[in-house]
Amino acid sequence: MTAADARVQLVRDATFARLDTDGGITGTRGTTPDGVFLRDARHLSRWQLTVDGTTPVALVPATAEADHTAAGVLTPKGTRDHPPAYTVFRRQTVTAGTFTEHLRLVSNRPDPVTAHVELTVDADFADLFELRADDRHYPKPGARHAAHPTDDGLFLDYRRDDWHSRTTVTSRPAPDAVTPAQTGRTAQTAPGSTAHTLTWSLELDGHGEADLHLTVRAHPHGAADRTPSVPHPHRQPSTATDDLARTCERGLADVELLTIPVTGVDGEEVYVPAAGIPWFLTLFGRDSLLTSYFLLPYRPESAAATLSALAATQGQGYDAFSGEQPGRIVHETRHGELAHFRQVPYGRYYGAVDATPLFLVLLQAHYETTGDRSLAVRLEQHARRAVDWMLTDGGLEKHGYLVYTPDPNGLVNQNWKDSAGAICFTDGTQAEGPIAVSEAQGYAYDALVRTADLAQSVWRDEAFAHRLRETAVRLRDRFLTDFWMPGADFPALALDGHGRQVDALASDAGHLLWSGILDGDHARRVGARLLEPDFFSGWAIRTLAAGQQPYHPLSYHRGSAWPHDNAVIALGLARHGLADEVRAVTEGLVAAAARHDYRLPEVIAGYARSATAGPVPYPHACSPQAWAAATPLALSTALRQV
Repeated sequence: MTAADARVQLVRDATFARLDTDGGITGTRGTTPDGVFLRDARHLSRWQLTVDGTTPVALVPATAEADHTAAGVLTPKGTRDHPPAYTVFRRQTVTAGTFTEHLRLVSNRPDPVTAHVELTVDADFADLFELRADDRHYPKPGARHAAHPTDDGLFLDYRRDDWHSRTTVTSRPAPDAVTPAQTGRTAQTAPGSTAHTLTWSLELDGHGEADLHLTVRAHPHGAADRTPSVPHPHRQPSTATDDLARTCERGLADVELLTIPVTGVDGEEVYVPAAGIPWFLTLFGRDSLLTSYFLLPYRPESAAATLSALAATQGQGYDAFSGEQPGRIVHETRHGELAHFRQVPYGRYYGAVDATPLFLVLLQAHYETTGDRSLAVRLEQHARRAVDWMLTDGGLEKHGYLVYTPDPNGLVNQNWKDSAGAICFTDGTQAEGPIAVSEAQGYAYDALVRTADLAQSVWRDEAFAHRLRETAVRLRDRFLTDFWMPGADFPALALDGHGRQVDALASDAGHLLWSGILDGDHARRVGARLLEPDFFSGWAIRTLAAGQQPYHPLSYHRGSAWPHDNAVIALGLARHGLADEVRAVTEGLVAAAARHDYRLPEVIAGYARSATAGPVPYPHACSPQAWAAATPLALSTALRQV
């Protein structure tokens, strides 16, 4: 079990909590931060219970009973001859901007007993970007933390210039006392700690009970006083009869957990799939688009909401810091303090080369799937601006391809493999820009073809449709000439800024089957190659074929295997009639999911299935993660198409 697995994770309504197995929070940082989080900030960083002056013993460690509720059983320390006088039944729940706890103390003795309960509480209001394990530090001039006891609990306050966030803790019954916490407790004490200890003396009759109810409410800067709830459809009892169906059910449930409220293009509230927990519970262009595409035959409302939200955040002008350009679709949005003060560029960050064409792909796919013209009509001008971006700032007219230049303040790579070093030659050298990564050209081709269909059938603009089709044909013709590597009989990962083929053998080639930019013969050769043992681990297709110098089975993008990557590839395999390959990919991923309680993680290690008893976890994977959760739905679609 990894450290991340040892955490209890609760999520609902854009709010999540990560707890120790005793239900506590100690303010950890790094790869497995704990706390209660909302809008990119930690609103509870310490929650430590003591009973009768000691840390209680967990008889039953906290376990998630549902995705938003956990329960455990604790007792004061005792011995065989002097067993604990009472037992503490602990239940914790997360809802919209709120964390609640119910402690039920049950006496084990026939005579009355007094339980002395203490709870030490703090909120550091740390930005998620501060909590990552990348050793970055952000100055916060003028930041002020404060804490004020109240009649029924504690008020925690954080201010910095115009930034103001709060957390309130209320208790029923009210605490007997609220005092500054003593130092030396087991916790990671942050600068400006405002930790206080709430104390109660609870009288228990012989074999009697006492209840303690606590409510923590987060009040983030810039948000409404109450966080809106997300509609949760009534979940029907499972009818799944096989592992794929069970994985689909779990995936849909996880997508519901990750659904958050955001503002649509006309100011309406819409509900979109956020990317993942713990780092990405926010609108992500690429992630939300592909997730919605996978869900389209089953949950078309997700696509409509995502398209509206991304149209609302579409680039309007030029901002070198955030990468904003007119017509460009946003990569991610953030609501935290560091984004607010532009200490990180991610408030609205546009550093993605592929979100804009994927926006166009999903818009046409929604019309094609539903037959509903209204969304395509409503977003016509946004679609036209997205096409303009691809042709101009995106690079199609100047470079012949969609390109990106590495951003020294943001993302070095701006395709889905966005970690530093991911777009590499076979010797491991990172390509230098402007970089034309292969799969983005496929997306661009598909976007041009699909938007031409909308122009002709919905917008009634034959001239625009003709122009887009001609542009698509020219892109398809030069792509095969420039990207195909005859020696490897495989497409290059990218072209670098000098037009050289970036020659690492990578899974990106599988996306070219989905987009249709390769002809049938080349596509089938690529599909067969991806199922060779150096690519296909038996669980999934690796991001980079094994045996190459940069390959590493635990690298984020240079040897691991991503379910969503495989889902796109499976749809491409199905498009070209490669039925055996679709079934092999599906079987491997479903077998991996079955060993993770039918939940596919964001990414798994690249080790061969023959070498391990089960899929090896990638140590920093988000789980749940939206496009991994939607992957089994895409696999089901692919199977139906072959």
